[in-house]
Amino acid sequence: MSFPPIQAVIFDFDGTILDTETHEFRRWQALYRQHDRELPLSEWQRGIGTWDAFDPWAGLPETVQRDREATQAILRDAIHADIQAADLRPGVRDVLNAVRPAGLRLALATSSDRAWVTRWLGEHALLDAFETLATRDDVARVKPDPELYLLAARQLGLHPSACVAVEDSLNGATAAVAAGMRVVVVPNEVTATQPFPPTWARLDGFTGGLDALLAAAQTTAQ
Repeated sequence: MSFPPIQAVIFDFDGTILDTETHEFRRWQALYRQHDRELPLSEWQRGIGTWDAFDPWAGLPETVQRDREATQAILRDAIHADIQAADLRPGVRDVLNAVRPAGLRLALATSSDRAWVTRWLGEHALLDAFETLATRDDVARVKPDPELYLLAARQLGLHPSACVAVEDSLNGATAAVAAGMRVVVVPNEVTATQPFPPTWARLDGFTGGLDALLAAAQTTAQ
């Protein structure tokens, strides 16, 4: 596929900008071990970047299921505390800050709801960084369906092929490719072993800045 020049960068949020996913997995993994169970990473990965693809409650004993509301509250508070104490992924703020000065547009497309995203963007003073947000609240189908990325491109007034998506997960990257965008995969600890096709551009992190991200994106423009 031949792509036009890049006009916009569209970021995923969870796991890409802020690694909420690793904190969540570690807490669920600890809960399983409290009950002498193991939570395979490969199973957990099915649910990353989407909703309803994997139910972690199903692998826990019935005694936990019966007290699910209380357990969930404790788990949620622990996960939120971990995220609250965490910083953005290394180098990602520099990339975000460089997009608009480079003459490019900046948007966000996430399977999370708007309240979750705006909470954490606000915590890290990033609410004003994005021209538009496409969230779970705005679409009928989340990733791996392309609807979120198509919406973000439409909100920018651009053809999807003029956008590059930045993703950490297989579900997210699949959505971007299905929308007709370039994609650069920048996996985190819990997504690094997902089976990303070798034809998708991939970086180990954001420390190379926007130039490295755009150079990687160009490798998909065949």
